[in-house]
Amino acid sequence: MNIRKAGIDDIDLIIKLRIDYLREERGLTSLEEQEILKDELKVYLHKRIPSGDFIVFIAEDNGNILSTAFLSVIERPPRTALSSNLTGTIYNVFTYAEFRRKGYATKVISAILEEAKVLNIASVDLLATEDGKYLYEKLGFQTVNYTYMRKKLV
Repeated sequence: MNIRKAGIDDIDLIIKLRIDYLREERGLTSLEEQEILKDELKVYLHKRIPSGDFIVFIAEDNGNILSTAFLSVIERPPRTALSSNLTGTIYNVFTYAEFRRKGYATKVISAILEEAKVLNIASVDLLATEDGKYLYEKLGFQTVNYTYMRKKLV
């Protein structure tokens, strides 16, 4: 089993992983919607991977993709004179059903956290499902005292 950071040559694979995740998480059904999403993701990834503000780690074994996780890096306005202005958001944590409960998600998230340290990212956030909450707590994530809120604009 190998954990690796995906690169620009992996864009088609990253798109497949994103669509597989969304299909399971949200029920993408329309082929038309998937084709539009593929085109949009291709543009996004060609821009974001080289800039370093979008990072993907993949667990694979003998040509099989086991698990993946994505990290978006965001530069925020300074809060204190001595802190890093970089924060990260982990999302698209996904393990194919036949490989779940074997520690692969832990390994890809750990790789992302190590990369975040190298990049001097001050903190990393994520939204946890009930199924994933124990895993994230085991990796040191804590529930914060903020209410997640959203206002849709489009």
